[in-house]
Amino acid sequence: METGPAVDDIFLPSGRLRPDILDEATTRVLREALAYTRATNWDSVRTPHLFMGLLAAPDSGVYKWANRLGANLSDLLDQFRELFHQPHAEPVPPLLLNREFLSDNVIRLLREAHSRANDGGRTCITPMDLLITLFTTPNSIVAECFERIGMTAAKLTELAVLAERDAPAP
Repeated sequence: METGPAVDDIFLPSGRLRPDILDEATTRVLREALAYTRATNWDSVRTPHLFMGLLAAPDSGVYKWANRLGANLSDLLDQFRELFHQPHAEPVPPLLLNREFLSDNVIRLLREAHSRANDGGRTCITPMDLLITLFTTPNSIVAECFERIGMTAAKLTELAVLAERDAPAP
């Protein structure tokens, strides 16, 4: 019987996210996601925080996606930060890029983004892998926020794929 990759293939035995599967831009995105998790008073990184990280530390692909969408990155970031802020939550303890501080959806999304990178012949997850996976993951709260204003996940994905094709290779 053939076995696939280990369930925790994106994590080190210590529970930390493997740094070798992240390019520099994605590492910046995840650091920003941690900062926005703290700033919005959540005790674990959720998919909206990943999206905020993408908006706060955009690479050329994310810029091109926002341009195709006709969105201002800083305005969009402010809207998501406001939407997901928990003003009356308890103070947040220090957070790390460890499995224990990532929601199940974020872990699933990171695994899917890693798989997408591998399918594209890359060893590292790019911000565009994260962005596209955010929109293609079933029941995505980020996609749902856009659907409320009439922008479908399919359209968001299409714009992201087009932006990825236009962006210079990492």
